[in-house]
Amino acid sequence: MRTVVSKVMLAALAGGLLATAVQGAGTAASASSPASSSGYNNWACQPSAAHPEPVVLLHGLGATYYEDLGQDVAPYLAAAGYCVYGATYGATSVLGPYVGAVGPIPASGTQIGAFIDQVLASTHATKVDLVGHSEGAFMSLWVPKVDGYARQVDKVVAIAAPTHGTTFGSLVTVGEDLSLMPEIGLVLNTGECQACDELITGGSAVTTLDAGPIAQPGVHYTIIASKSDELVTPTSTAFVHEPGVKNAYIQATCPDDPVGHIGEAYDPDVEQMIANALDPASAQPVTCSYGLPF
Repeated sequence: MRTVVSKVMLAALAGGLLATAVQGAGTAASASSPASSSGYNNWACQPSAAHPEPVVLLHGLGATYYEDLGQDVAPYLAAAGYCVYGATYGATSVLGPYVGAVGPIPASGTQIGAFIDQVLASTHATKVDLVGHSEGAFMSLWVPKVDGYARQVDKVVAIAAPTHGTTFGSLVTVGEDLSLMPEIGLVLNTGECQACDELITGGSAVTTLDAGPIAQPGVHYTIIASKSDELVTPTSTAFVHEPGVKNAYIQATCPDDPVGHIGEAYDPDVEQMIANALDPASAQPVTCSYGLPF
């Protein structure tokens, strides 16, 4: 029975959390990125007066810089006049460069910090804006606080963040009910996902982020979540109830949008919410649509 349940859990983890992974060949972001022709990872880009901070996109668990936010949000923001960059972080030697955000959270934070330095050096900007989805949203909160990059960050837009830990769609809750937590740990580790253990409720990375205030002085935060998110659960775990933080459910603006966790990275409603958070002085009404319900 336990073997069967463990296999089911592994399948759920692979099918759910890694659904955005391995869509094609690619490597970590660089000046020769094939996406540069769309304005994404264009290292010749210089920020405009209208958008002085370059935007760094942080993908979710199991994805890469050219998937997730890199697929739709990157060209959307580039077309709006932003310098937009992304890199695959958190890859491991076993899974290689095609599956990111599975390594230890502290190591991923160091990689993201180094990439921010690279973007600032290339653009001659003094600060970046961070836009993250899923684990990338967690990292957008982690890097300013834990890695000391608050002075290099102006705005954070965190989408579907497991800020206070997640049950991974009730996976852990079921495991506790069945006394299967050792098996769940084994499944997660077998999948080369050290970040998974660190992001569950009570995980080491969550404990570190939640120790004391999350919001850092001088950084402007917007946290976006969906009431239909089936992986970052409970959905309210995303929010940070601190001064200087705006928390928003997508359904507060678009009540009929059924968008789920993965869909939030591709949802036109979310794209406009991101744009409004990055440039609130030029905010536009959101034209509501129907996002992917998973």
